[in-house]
Amino acid sequence: MNPQLKKYYVFLGASLIFSIGLQIGLGYLGVPWYISIGLVMAIFILLPMIMRRRQMSSMGSYRGDSGSGSGGGGFFGMGSQGNSGGVRYVCLVCNNKHKGGSCPRCGSKMQRADF
Repeated sequence: MNPQLKKYYVFLGASLIFSIGLQIGLGYLGVPWYISIGLVMAIFILLPMIMRRRQMSSMGSYRGDSGSGSGGGGFFGMGSQGNSGGVRYVCLVCNNKHKGGSCPRCGSKMQRADF
Protein backbone atom coordinates (compact mmCIF):
# COMPACT_ATOMS: atom_id res chain seq x y z
CA MET A 1 0.00 0.00 0.00
CA ASN A 2 1.15 3.52 -0.78
CA PRO A 3 2.63 5.20 2.36
CA GLN A 4 0.75 8.45 1.67
CA LEU A 5 -2.52 6.57 1.28
CA LYS A 6 -1.84 4.70 4.51
CA LYS A 7 -1.14 8.01 6.28
CA TYR A 8 -4.39 9.41 4.89
CA TYR A 9 -6.41 6.44 6.15
CA VAL A 10 -4.82 6.68 9.61
CA PHE A 11 -5.64 10.38 9.70
CA LEU A 12 -9.20 9.68 8.56
CA GLY A 13 -9.67 7.05 11.28
CA ALA A 14 -8.19 9.36 13.92
CA SER A 15 -10.52 12.18 12.89
CA LEU A 16 -13.49 9.80 13.06
CA ILE A 17 -12.52 8.70 16.58
CA PHE A 18 -11.99 12.33 17.61
CA SER A 19 -15.37 13.29 16.14
CA ILE A 20 -17.21 10.54 17.98
CA GLY A 21 -15.44 11.47 21.23
CA LEU A 22 -16.36 15.11 20.69
CA GLN A 23 -19.99 14.19 20.11
CA ILE A 24 -20.12 12.13 23.30
CA GLY A 25 -18.38 14.89 25.26
CA LEU A 26 -20.74 17.55 23.98
CA GLY A 27 -23.67 15.30 24.85
CA TYR A 28 -22.53 15.18 28.47
CA LEU A 29 -22.24 18.97 28.53
CA GLY A 30 -25.87 19.34 27.45
CA VAL A 31 -25.30 20.62 23.90
CA PRO A 32 -28.26 19.74 21.64
CA TRP A 33 -27.69 16.75 19.39
CA TYR A 34 -28.15 18.66 16.13
CA ILE A 35 -25.37 21.11 17.04
CA SER A 36 -22.99 18.31 18.02
CA ILE A 37 -23.80 16.35 14.82
CA GLY A 38 -23.14 19.52 12.78
CA LEU A 39 -19.77 20.02 14.48
CA VAL A 40 -18.80 16.38 14.00
CA MET A 41 -19.73 16.46 10.31
CA ALA A 42 -17.84 19.71 9.81
CA ILE A 43 -14.72 18.24 11.42
CA PHE A 44 -15.01 14.97 9.54
CA ILE A 45 -15.37 16.80 6.19
CA LEU A 46 -13.10 19.82 6.67
CA LEU A 47 -10.04 18.15 8.19
CA PRO A 48 -9.38 15.81 5.22
CA MET A 49 -9.96 18.75 2.85
CA ILE A 50 -7.40 20.84 4.74
CA MET A 51 -4.96 17.94 4.72
CA ARG A 52 -5.42 17.48 0.98
CA ARG A 53 -4.94 21.20 0.27
CA ARG A 54 -1.75 21.25 2.34
CA GLN A 55 -0.42 18.17 0.54
CA MET A 56 -1.25 19.59 -2.90
CA SER A 57 0.37 22.95 -2.10
CA SER A 58 3.53 21.21 -0.90
CA MET A 59 3.74 19.40 -4.24
CA GLY A 60 3.36 22.71 -6.07
CA SER A 61 0.30 21.83 -8.12
CA TYR A 62 -2.35 23.69 -6.13
CA ARG A 63 -3.33 27.02 -7.66
CA GLY A 64 -4.82 28.66 -4.60
CA ASP A 65 -6.86 31.83 -4.89
CA SER A 66 -4.62 33.74 -7.29
CA GLY A 67 -5.00 31.31 -10.17
CA SER A 68 -1.29 31.36 -10.96
CA GLY A 69 0.53 28.08 -10.72
CA SER A 70 2.48 25.59 -12.68
CA GLY A 71 0.03 22.70 -12.64
CA GLY A 72 -3.50 21.95 -13.67
CA GLY A 73 -5.48 22.88 -16.71
CA GLY A 74 -5.93 20.93 -19.88
CA PHE A 75 -6.69 17.25 -20.13
CA PHE A 76 -5.67 15.55 -16.86
CA GLY A 77 -3.41 18.50 -16.01
CA MET A 78 -1.29 18.18 -19.14
CA GLY A 79 -2.17 21.53 -20.69
CA SER A 80 0.67 23.49 -19.12
CA GLN A 81 3.55 21.17 -19.92
CA GLY A 82 6.39 22.84 -21.73
CA ASN A 83 7.09 19.97 -24.12
CA SER A 84 3.54 19.62 -25.46
CA GLY A 85 4.31 21.16 -28.85
CA GLY A 86 1.28 19.71 -30.61
CA VAL A 87 0.11 16.23 -31.43
CA ARG A 88 2.68 13.62 -32.30
CA TYR A 89 1.84 10.37 -34.03
CA VAL A 90 3.20 6.85 -33.57
CA CYS A 91 3.43 4.54 -36.56
CA LEU A 92 1.64 1.24 -35.92
CA VAL A 93 3.99 -0.66 -38.25
CA CYS A 94 7.47 0.44 -37.11
CA ASN A 95 6.62 2.31 -33.86
CA ASN A 96 8.30 5.51 -35.08
CA LYS A 97 7.20 8.86 -33.57
CA HIS A 98 6.60 11.61 -36.11
CA LYS A 99 4.57 14.80 -36.63
CA GLY A 100 1.90 13.65 -39.04
CA GLY A 101 1.10 12.43 -42.52
CA SER A 102 2.75 9.18 -43.53
CA CYS A 103 5.61 7.67 -41.55
CA PRO A 104 8.99 8.98 -42.74
CA ARG A 105 10.68 5.66 -41.92
CA CYS A 106 8.40 3.09 -43.57
CA GLY A 107 5.83 5.20 -45.48
CA SER A 108 2.81 3.66 -43.70
CA LYS A 109 -0.27 5.78 -43.02
CA MET A 110 -1.46 3.60 -40.11
CA GLN A 111 -0.79 5.66 -37.01
CA ARG A 112 -2.18 6.59 -33.61
CA ALA A 113 -2.07 9.94 -31.82
CA ASP A 114 0.40 10.31 -28.94
CA PHE A 115 -0.30 13.25 -26.64
